[in-house]
Amino acid sequence: MDEPSRAILVPANRFEVMECQAALDANYLGAQDTPPVGKGALDVLAQHVLGMACAEPFDPLVLYDEITSASPYAHLTWESFERIVDFVATGGYALRSYERYAKIRKTADGTWRVSNPQIAQQYRLNVGTIIEAPMLNVRMVKHNTKGSVGRGGMSLGKVEEYFLEMLSPGDTFLFSGKVLRFEGIRENECLVSQGYKLDPKVPSYNGGKFPLSTYLAEQVRKMLADPAQHAALPEQVRDWLSLQREMSMLPKEDELLIETFPRGSRHFMVIYAFEGRLAHQTLGMLLTRRLDRMGLKPLGFVATDYALAIWALDDMGVAFSRAKPSLADLFDEDMLGDDLEAWLNESFLLKRTFRNCAVIAGLIDLRHPGKEKTGGRSRFRRT
Repeated sequence: MDEPSRAILVPANRFEVMECQAALDANYLGAQDTPPVGKGALDVLAQHVLGMACAEPFDPLVLYDEITSASPYAHLTWESFERIVDFVATGGYALRSYERYAKIRKTADGTWRVSNPQIAQQYRLNVGTIIEAPMLNVRMVKHNTKGSVGRGGMSLGKVEEYFLEMLSPGDTFLFSGKVLRFEGIRENECLVSQGYKLDPKVPSYNGGKFPLSTYLAEQVRKMLADPAQHAALPEQVRDWLSLQREMSMLPKEDELLIETFPRGSRHFMVIYAFEGRLAHQTLGMLLTRRLDRMGLKPLGFVATDYALAIWALDDMGVAFSRAKPSLADLFDEDMLGDDLEAWLNESFLLKRTFRNCAVIAGLIDLRHPGKEKTGGRSRFRRT
């Protein structure tokens, strides 16, 4: 207590050396990487409204004034607040006819109270906004003569749903010493078959998903663009940066460096975006879809905090030099429209996100006295 914190930074590669140096410089400057305050989430607000009713009957006008005094909800309109109260009271337009979603009732004096003591008990068991990453059982299945997959087969272990939500049927990944073809998710199981496709994905886990922070990314870009800052780096890193400048280039702060080259029987494109692993994974999904539609036969990609690498059968560098397609077309912002929606609809990301919001808002109770639901059994069907 009240003593300076001490830490040992252990970089695992040359990029991380620069990240560690940027963190040390930030420490000496007293800089903080505080993200901007976002708007308050409505699922969290729904849980809070129910919690207030569990404590004692509340006056909606008083509660609204209290909620809007908090910065994240300062711009919450009365109409939105009324809709949230109605959602807690009825389950919303889709669940209005189900009595079990009527969790609060309006009294004669205009206050709202909890419908029955069991609602308060369930609330106490499920209160919170942290959703644990569910694990799905990986089960081997076989294709039948009709092209569908059946039940049964050997269980290979468990993998986080976080990784599976990024896969589409037909993708392959490496697990339990095998290359597996992802067939889909059924209840709380991931169905797979024997895969033969090269370059399978490697499972990732929630514990390693935290991306490079915005502040550190900006500092690494500045360090790359400013040769004067290279003197503070170890000799191995300085030699590596000199070689990069000689063979290619070091990008400026506002530039995106893209390199293409052949290796073996494949052609690679490496994009140095410095936007963190999460952004690069999404970009990799979108770019491989677009490259496939353009006929360049992408095989896969890998993302780190600093760069994204995509490999393909066709020479992407030659295609770009002929503007078939041009890099401007490949990275056009419209990929955030139809391409993003198409990928989301094919993945399990929206189902998982909807389930998490439903859990926080109180539509799904994961914990009951004496039993607990798993992630697979709490998945909703989207309509």
